[in-house]
Amino acid sequence: MPVKLPIYMDHHASTPIDPAVLKAMMPYLTENYGNPGAYHIFGQKAALAIETAREKTAALINADPGEIVFTSGGTESDNLAIKGIIETLERRGKHIITSSIEHHAVFNVCREMEEHGLKVSYLPVDKFGNINLQHLKEAIRKDTILISLMTANNEIGTQYPIDDIGDIAHENNIFFHTDAVQSANYIPIDVRKSPVDLLSLSAHKLYGPKGVGALYINRDLPFKLKAQMDGGGQERNRRSGTHNVPGIVGMGEACGIALEKMPKTCEVAILRDEMWELFQKAISGVEMHGNQYFRLPNNLNIFIPGVNTTDLVRMCGSKIALSTGSTCNAFQREPSHVIAALGFSMNRSFSTLRIGLGRSTTRDEIYFAVDYIAKQVSMLRGE
Repeated sequence: MPVKLPIYMDHHASTPIDPAVLKAMMPYLTENYGNPGAYHIFGQKAALAIETAREKTAALINADPGEIVFTSGGTESDNLAIKGIIETLERRGKHIITSSIEHHAVFNVCREMEEHGLKVSYLPVDKFGNINLQHLKEAIRKDTILISLMTANNEIGTQYPIDDIGDIAHENNIFFHTDAVQSANYIPIDVRKSPVDLLSLSAHKLYGPKGVGALYINRDLPFKLKAQMDGGGQERNRRSGTHNVPGIVGMGEACGIALEKMPKTCEVAILRDEMWELFQKAISGVEMHGNQYFRLPNNLNIFIPGVNTTDLVRMCGSKIALSTGSTCNAFQREPSHVIAALGFSMNRSFSTLRIGLGRSTTRDEIYFAVDYIAKQVSMLRGE
């Protein structure tokens, strides 16, 4: 059966807006345009819409609505969590623990804070991207104030055992932050049961709009997290700035849909595994990165020897949307720190292809994609 081109297989970078999300947003881009800080009817409608979206966003992770702070996206949420903890608890300690394969929104924050006296332990990972919990325990010091480890990696898809990590953190009176930006579509999280203190979300990874995200802040934290933006005191003085009402409404709607559709969404793992089998038959020497079993169900990250995958992505671009790794790193065109942390050479990342399937991906699309990619690989290899 012919497929509709181009095919989108870059859902780690961004997801298309769900039609229901766009429909929910439209009134707040047109007739309901009031500033939620105003007392008139236009402002009141906007304020009510924000609180409704807050409830829907909170429900995705079983949080209290008052624990949700809206931000501009995952990067700001990570910055608010990490810098907020560091600045709030600087008298208690100046050491945090993260991993060597975190997203740049965490990794680069830690690098920057090191220049200001912060001590950071970067946990190593094995060749599948797994951390060793014993290494985590050994990295803890008397002055450790925060552990920040992602729920699942944005490049290779490997999941972390966040419940075990949170337990270790709390046993040692340490706070725990997790970046759940890539995983919120696929991994159920209940913050009433999981030992998580801070959690980052981003709407455009959830079939919502770009430019809006959220940070969950546990209501039981024994302090007020230090804000990183000064201004009018919005979001209960936790994040100043005029609310992006249409974006926030879209995020709330996207979170509600994600919660409802999560079981069905996770079935994409069946197509992912089938696609991997097809690649092994179609391309010689291909290898998969990441944990084969404990990984995001839509993630496939492969090494194609003898091919510069930047060239491959460009060649496929008019037919299939793919990426070589983190889109946030594409502007620098640097080798992936994630692939290097697995124990491979830095050059290996230049032969790495990241495929992100989505809710709408079909079996016909994966067959077409593998066949088309394999033909381009043969051309690049001169076969």
